[in-house]
Amino acid sequence: MDDAELDLESGRLLFARPIGFVRGVARLDDLPDPDRAEVAFAGRSNVGKSSLLNALANQKGLARASNEPGRTRELNYFETTAPLYLVDLPGYGFARAPKTEVARWTALMRDFLRGRATLRRVFLLVDARHGLKPSDAEVMDLLDAAAVSYQLVLTKADKQKPDALARLLEATAAAVKKRPAAHPKVRATSAQTGHGLPELRAEIAALARP
Repeated sequence: MDDAELDLESGRLLFARPIGFVRGVARLDDLPDPDRAEVAFAGRSNVGKSSLLNALANQKGLARASNEPGRTRELNYFETTAPLYLVDLPGYGFARAPKTEVARWTALMRDFLRGRATLRRVFLLVDARHGLKPSDAEVMDLLDAAAVSYQLVLTKADKQKPDALARLLEATAAAVKKRPAAHPKVRATSAQTGHGLPELRAEIAALARP
């Protein structure tokens, strides 16, 4: 078995075991102890973060998916059997909530990204139907400034034809090529068909290693 096959198997095993909800964090003081690696999932509201997490974990009800943008309003922590937390961040760009509430959880997310030493990588999700938006660029600017490693992941890839998806992957990779904290590999995924999920699981498993 070569290295790529070993990574895929490690990813399969990581997500074959139960993953459980730990807590929703509304204040930085409530964060879990920084005793293990963390990977976070960020993206515009309704980009499909919850659906992707559920598909990765093969657990339909792990993260609460909703058609209502802005449903996730806390940092939701999930525990794996490895020394690794998965963190579902609040969506940005739109939310049906009072402006003061939007400002509160936006500030929480920004403070978390700036100061969490155990954060190994942020997976920045982008809807394959729409591509990068100005709000995505703002978050990438923040991650670059904070020197937080991040990787772009296209969601809902099943909604695009193969040739259009290939062009979008190429264009997205070119858009992040000169960004200092961006991982060069852009992943395409579908929570519906499972496209790209084994490779994403493998990347996450690799980040859990000491």
